[in-house]
Amino acid sequence: MTQFLFITDLDHTLVGDDQAMEGLNRKLELYRQQHNTKIVYSTGRSLYLYQQLEQQQNHKQIALLQPNILICAVGTEIYSYNHQDQLIINNQWSENLSEDWDRELVVKIAANFTQLKPQPESEQRPFKVSYFLQEKTALQIVSDLEKALLQQTLDIQVIYSDNKDLDILPRKANKGMAMTFVREYLEIEPAKTVACGDSGNDIALFANRKEKGIIVANAKQELLDWHNENPNENRYLAKAEFAAGIEEGLRHFGFLGE
Repeated sequence: MTQFLFITDLDHTLVGDDQAMEGLNRKLELYRQQHNTKIVYSTGRSLYLYQQLEQQQNHKQIALLQPNILICAVGTEIYSYNHQDQLIINNQWSENLSEDWDRELVVKIAANFTQLKPQPESEQRPFKVSYFLQEKTALQIVSDLEKALLQQTLDIQVIYSDNKDLDILPRKANKGMAMTFVREYLEIEPAKTVACGDSGNDIALFANRKEKGIIVANAKQELLDWHNENPNENRYLAKAEFAAGIEEGLRHFGFLGE
């Protein structure tokens, strides 16, 4: 076995079945010690909400492994640990996203759509504007919002996931692009990289990718529909849920042996 890069979403992917996560964590940590495997979390959560999740898991005495790198806020922020175990933001990534991004204008245009309800202040990030949106109106609102933003020559993307979360991001920012940045930074090839997810904002981890992908069995319908419409031999739909599904997929691709 050799080094590989392991990237996973947290909520409803790695996190959701404590017993399964605890077992997978033991295997991943062993591979990290023996083969220098890198562990990356890629979450829609802000750093604040990620740290809340860390505390919740510590309280249950089923801790998250400390990742080598943390991707937060739907791919718009990348952090790594310094020698004092403090999380430091990657300024190069932030600079990449600043071009053709006007956050104030995005907020101004989105304010015209009364169906959009702002998410908490902790989730409003320098390169992410986030709302709640009811599923029944989502299809039309997302389309109209995207048109209104693009008419102002804003280089943006609108991502709707989990039947409630709407994020407006720079075009250059999503989980997939952040994965590429991290993979190249760590100098690990696509064939030795695997990404795991469960919802619409994880599609960027899987779309037209040479990296391996694992979709857990409890994935949202939005991701399952996309998966069925876009077959790819590099992607595996697990039969098991949460961390058990991740482990199943890792074995399927040979990252944890047969």
